[in-house]
Amino acid sequence: MAEPAVPPALMRFNSEPVEQVEDVLQAINAAPRFATEVAVGRPYPDVDTLVRRVEQVSRALPWEEVAVALTAHPRIGDRVTGSTAEARSSRREQNGMSAADAELRAAVLAGNRAYEQRFHHVFLIRAAGRTAEEMLAELDRRLANDPETERSEVTEQLAQITALRVRRLVEEGAA
Repeated sequence: MAEPAVPPALMRFNSEPVEQVEDVLQAINAAPRFATEVAVGRPYPDVDTLVRRVEQVSRALPWEEVAVALTAHPRIGDRVTGSTAEARSSRREQNGMSAADAELRAAVLAGNRAYEQRFHHVFLIRAAGRTAEEMLAELDRRLANDPETERSEVTEQLAQITALRVRRLVEEGAA
């Protein structure tokens, strides 16, 4: 049985200078030590191994570093502008909000304000594959969390978002 072909983007990821790889990873997850911890594990034999490492590193980040990563994420429902990798990824991932009517958008906006007032940071959710209604339901559910539980949920959502973006980077060549 033949080994699956390594995608060209993964081959580039494995062979590019460490500084270049760290810059790309930092744009995906702004937590200070994330990029270095993932980059030093190269070369990765396949996409799944890399993604598992990305999830492991993301889930192990201390809250202070997760909080730094949060500053790079726009609010759910905000119109994301710009051409940075983060902006392009956010627009693509928040596609579920594009079909939301004015009432649903207003409910998400109000939920964001309540969440930020309660937890003092942006509401983070893996938006990819979720409808606006699903994101609002999660926002409402998570507003009832205590701060420690919510920090765990935010860290998990960051790990999922980071994994999706890294997978897209090394399978399709786009973060």
